[in-house]
Amino acid sequence: MKGRGSWKVVLLVFAFTMVFPSAVLAQERLKLSTTTSTENSGLLYALLPPFEKMFNLKVDVIPVGTGKALKLAENGDVDITLVHARSLEDKFVAAGYGVNRRDVMYNDFVLIGPQSDPVGTKSAKKASEAFRLIAQNGATFVSRGDKSGTHTKELAIWKQAGLKPAGKWYLEAGKGMGEVLTMADEKRAYTLTDRGTYLAFAGGKKISLPVLFEGDPILFNPYGIIAVNPAKYPHVNYVKAIALIGWVTSQEGQKIIKGFGRDKFGQPLFRPMAIEDPR
Repeated sequence: MKGRGSWKVVLLVFAFTMVFPSAVLAQERLKLSTTTSTENSGLLYALLPPFEKMFNLKVDVIPVGTGKALKLAENGDVDITLVHARSLEDKFVAAGYGVNRRDVMYNDFVLIGPQSDPVGTKSAKKASEAFRLIAQNGATFVSRGDKSGTHTKELAIWKQAGLKPAGKWYLEAGKGMGEVLTMADEKRAYTLTDRGTYLAFAGGKKISLPVLFEGDPILFNPYGIIAVNPAKYPHVNYVKAIALIGWVTSQEGQKIIKGFGRDKFGQPLFRPMAIEDPR
C-alpha cells in the first residue's frame, strides 16, 4: 500500500514527458542537497545512476549537514533535499519551503569510542547515561558541531542527560561525518555517528573504533525527502524533483536501499521505509 502513491507520482511524471517532451528535455540537471551520511556511505552512487539514466538527467549532489542542506532548500538554491532530522524537516515544510515530504529509509545512531572504553559506556542502559559518563570523566568527545541531523540528535541526548557539554574534552569539529570519524579515530575519542557511515568507514578499514553503545530508541534515525515548494520558488525543477521522490520511494528504489551494503558489510547500511518489503 505504501508504494502505490510513489508509482502514481512516477506515472504522472511519465505522462508529463509525453505531453511536454520539449519542456522536459530542456531541463538537464537536478540539484539535491543532502546530509553527508548519504554521500559518505556510498548509497547515492548506487541509488542515483538508474534514476539519471531513466530520466536522462544529471543529479548534482551537494553533501552538507542537514541544517545546511535545509538552508539551501529554504533559499531556493536546490530543487530537492534528502535529510535526517524530522523536527527540522517538519518546520521546513510548515514554513512553506517544502512540499510532498516522504519517508525514505532509516538506520540508527551508535556511540563509538576507544576499545578500552575507559569510562564504561558499554555498561550504560540509556544513551543519556553513556553521555553522562563521558562528561563526568572528561573523556574526549568529538561533536559534529555543524547543526547536522547527527548534531541535532547529539544535542537531544545531552539535553536528556541534563547536561550542556563544554570544556577541553568536548571538541566541536564543524565538519561532516566522515571527517569527524577520522578525527575521533586519530584522537581515540568518543563520537556519535550514523550506522551507515560508520560501517562504510570501519568496513573499509579507515577507522578502528568499535561500537560501544547502541539500541536506545532515541537513536532511531529516519530519513525524509522533500521537494522545494515551486509556489515559493517558481524556478525550481519541481517536475524532476517529484520524479526523484517517486524513484527513491518506488519498489525498485527501495530494493536498492534494502540491499545496499549487505554483500560487503554483512548487513544493509539503511533500511527502506516507503515499502515494507521491497523484493
